[in-house]
Amino acid sequence: MTGAAHPTYGAAGRPAVRIARVEQSQPSQARPEAPLAGARRSKAGFKVAAPLLLVLAGLLFFTRLGSRALWASEYRWAEIAREMNVSSERFWPTMNGKVYYDKPLGSYWLVLGAAGLTGALDETSVRLPSACAALLALAVLLSLGRKLYGEQTALWAAAILASSLSFVFFARHASADMETVAGELVVLWLFVRLRERISAPGVILLWQAMALTSLTKGLLGFALPVFTMVVYSCLADGWVELRRGLCQGNLGRRWFWLRGRNRWFFNRYSLAALPLSAGVYLLPFVVSQLRTGSDAGLYMVYRENILRFFRPFDHRGPVYLYFYVVFTLMAPWSAFVPAALARAHRVDGPAGAGRSGEDPLALVYFWTTFIFFTLSGSRRSYYLLPILPAGALLVARLLTAGEETLTLLEKRLCRLGYLCLAALTLSAIVAVLPPDWRPYRPLKLLPPLPARGLFAVLWAAAGVSVLLALRRFEFAMIRWSSAFIAWVIMAYVFVFAMPAGDAYRGEKPFALETRRLIGSDVSSLALYRALGPLFYLAMRRPIPYYDDPRVLDRAILSGRVRWVMTRQGEAAHLGVPARAVAWEASFPFEDAGQRRNKLVLLAVGRPSLPPPRPAAPDNPKRR
Repeated sequence: MTGAAHPTYGAAGRPAVRIARVEQSQPSQARPEAPLAGARRSKAGFKVAAPLLLVLAGLLFFTRLGSRALWASEYRWAEIAREMNVSSERFWPTMNGKVYYDKPLGSYWLVLGAAGLTGALDETSVRLPSACAALLALAVLLSLGRKLYGEQTALWAAAILASSLSFVFFARHASADMETVAGELVVLWLFVRLRERISAPGVILLWQAMALTSLTKGLLGFALPVFTMVVYSCLADGWVELRRGLCQGNLGRRWFWLRGRNRWFFNRYSLAALPLSAGVYLLPFVVSQLRTGSDAGLYMVYRENILRFFRPFDHRGPVYLYFYVVFTLMAPWSAFVPAALARAHRVDGPAGAGRSGEDPLALVYFWTTFIFFTLSGSRRSYYLLPILPAGALLVARLLTAGEETLTLLEKRLCRLGYLCLAALTLSAIVAVLPPDWRPYRPLKLLPPLPARGLFAVLWAAAGVSVLLALRRFEFAMIRWSSAFIAWVIMAYVFVFAMPAGDAYRGEKPFALETRRLIGSDVSSLALYRALGPLFYLAMRRPIPYYDDPRVLDRAILSGRVRWVMTRQGEAAHLGVPARAVAWEASFPFEDAGQRRNKLVLLAVGRPSLPPPRPAAPDNPKRR
């Protein structure tokens, strides 16, 4: 039996070969066939398990996708796409007639394409690109994980990612975030293939993938993958080799080492691939400028990518934000993140390359993503979504590792994480209690749990899996119990509970009632300090928007405005007689601040005279 060759690079950047020693064995008639038969069975098992996993994930992502009304930022993608349809202008994104270039055009075009497939621009078509991007991300992760870490790790990484809280949420949410996650995974998949052989098609495809990803959310599609690929290329053989390469006395030798490590970039094909990808990215902005005469698109590229990163003007989250956000995003699998990181950072492989020489891409991918977003001055919790595939790979490596290969600390962290998950699962039974039985008043005000019978069945099944895992407390039982708990939680929350909870949201019914009252005469309606649910109002022309109450009073006095849509907290500030004719529904569990933020439709008249000033109090000294 011959040694297995693993390609690496020497100190000067020249290809070298590291030979793994294996024990010699006497030839026999049975032994040579056994590994081949096992490999065939493993390959056949993967070909069955991988499509089955994608089908289950598809059911989780697509089932009842349009059963909820649009929520929060989803209105942006829906309304901009609707106005593009109304104006027949695909290169000028607007909201209520005003340019809105905060995101590139690609994500809006995907919504329009989905509407063309479904035949309607509605909740389903608006969310369809995100669901498709999530399924693509899983397929790419299966291929990437299989190539780097084996079939078992690939399957578990995909299962973990598909049942992580924020991944499922954004797979069923209209935004550009899931397209960014999928695009960056595609870039890393192309990069791994490019390491084996530098070719013109491979280099061009790599940069084109970054350009297309950037057309959905911004230059992040270039910046984050490049950062990850550079760091990984320098750290592929560990810190020892990095120090050896960068600490050489001759500057020319350091440059030669760095160039050899980053051959995916320093090659003759990049001379054509870079300008071609830049052209693909800039083309929509150039066309927009030629058609409209405005450079708003290119300015927003600078504002939303460069200025926001170095000199943020909003979303200034604390520098420690992502240290705890990552646990929320990856729930419930975040229970195993500390153990997974402890295992990944234990270096005992040759030349410091990682555990037993395994590829460090998952660990580098995790930390470069974390560091990149932490260094950015603008921070929001969901910005960190691209870290989820890396976290899934790390947790999968932990759960598929042999228990005998782990240290005592790693075993204890893993079991502690599972105990926390099991305790939360078992304590969830309080959710089925009737409102009057709940211990605290705020909980008593919450509506009854939807589909309580289904929840009870799923909870009982999850409880059985917990008891079985605790009985043996082996890694195989821990991972299967965790997977069952995660998948039933996601299925219940997103397929049953959230659609049922739509009965306690009032934006869409309020918009439909408003449209019934005012008809299609948009000229008589005004928006005051609130855009409202524009998509459901579905007006053919922009609705006049007012921010100054005095200007609004003059418009009402002139007779141009007969209806005003505003927040209930703002209605009292108007200096005109008004009568509320439609309200966004409020519910007992909402506090006073939430109720003031609800929308109201006012029928307004001519402004009244200012009230007389009160008389000055009588001064006894004047007597």
